[in-house]
Amino acid sequence: MSAVKIITDSTADVPKRVREQYGIEMVPLKVLFGEQSFLDGVTITNNEFYERLAKADMLPKTSQPSPTEFMEMYERQLAQKPDQSIISIHLASALSGTYQSAVLGSNLLETPGDITVIDSKSASYGCGMLVVKAAEMAAAGEPKERIVEKINDIIQDRKMYFLLDTLDYLQKGGRIGKAAALFGSILNIKPILSIDQEGVVTAVDKVRGTKKAMQRIVDLFKQDFGDDPVEMTVGWTHKSELAKELAALAQTQLKVVTIRQTEIGSVIGTHAGPGAAALFITRV
Repeated sequence: MSAVKIITDSTADVPKRVREQYGIEMVPLKVLFGEQSFLDGVTITNNEFYERLAKADMLPKTSQPSPTEFMEMYERQLAQKPDQSIISIHLASALSGTYQSAVLGSNLLETPGDITVIDSKSASYGCGMLVVKAAEMAAAGEPKERIVEKINDIIQDRKMYFLLDTLDYLQKGGRIGKAAALFGSILNIKPILSIDQEGVVTAVDKVRGTKKAMQRIVDLFKQDFGDDPVEMTVGWTHKSELAKELAALAQTQLKVVTIRQTEIGSVIGTHAGPGAAALFITRV
């Protein structure tokens, strides 16, 4: 068993099979449709979430895990192996209180353990890529200090862009007005979003037409990475067609040496809506 245990939360969108492969533990956020509360990725699947989202007049709310939930997770892991180190990597503190809950949870332990809590300053696989890299290094026997150093390097280097299929969910969430959403849909405007170095969602550009928007995203990555070899993860919300087309285009123009896939879960999916596509890239 690895001397370093990796823990994350459900917003990292690390596929279950990958979590099981590396023994990654996951603390779920909660998704609330009215009075109904679900554990993200545990008591509600992505398919069930997007089916409910399509029928909802109002967007669901999300709720971070409590410090006690993190404390209990840390206690369980340390009870199994008291001398192990724990690296706990979470959703950007600029987007959620999840990171702070994890910090507070580690401070609640009666018997302190070797726990390092990291603010991913990102969301979805922008966080997930850190989690998987940490787990790969842990499985290879790398020490905690080296893993943390590598994670901090990736945080400075990675880039991600989201392409939305519809403006409807931004409008429902109050991010844009109804008139703007209608006007944008008529003109086939495709917003391109990213997450900046501080973990804040930012609008990078808005392009008329899907093909032009996809090429714009690839051009942005070319500015970021040039001809350097890169690792790429393609993500989508419920419908994968646009994402796979975007990934195929990127592969023709970037030096992609590794490609992964993931479905984006409820937290980002609430505002992006179904059919959104995302690429997450870092240097090899």
